[in-house]
Amino acid sequence: MKSLFSNLVVAISGSDASIYAAKYGIIMAKQYKCRLTAVYVVDTATLKHLMMTRIFVQEESAEYERSLEANGSRYLSFIEELADAKGVKIVKELRRGAIFSEILSVADERKADCILLGGWEKERQSRDIISQSHRDILVNAGCSVLVVKEPNVDQLYKSL
Repeated sequence: MKSLFSNLVVAISGSDASIYAAKYGIIMAKQYKCRLTAVYVVDTATLKHLMMTRIFVQEESAEYERSLEANGSRYLSFIEELADAKGVKIVKELRRGAIFSEILSVADERKADCILLGGWEKERQSRDIISQSHRDILVNAGCSVLVVKEPNVDQLYKSL
């Protein structure tokens, strides 16, 4: 019988919730012996919108995009370190574009059978860009989507 999971994709935003989702993905990858891909998306779609509405000028947008890219690389390296510590191989993807469409593209390319998203954080606005991206992923994904809200993920990760 085929394993329930063979390819997992975890969306990384840098939020605590996305780090918890990554740890959960590492646990799942180890237990199900499946592949894990961590994806960080530099949200150039929103940056273009901010420029078009004149909230950002070109120089600010380019600087902010470089900053987001550097942050994404750091977050992905951190996730890789977490995975290495548990003997789990991870593929890192740094993408540019709209968050939801890039996550869905990676899921399609990797033939993912589950996308992991961090749960909503209480202090975040319900209408913020990450929440909208989560909704778009939930509605449009061609595979299962797991919103990680496991309160004991740190303990589970440590005991792995």
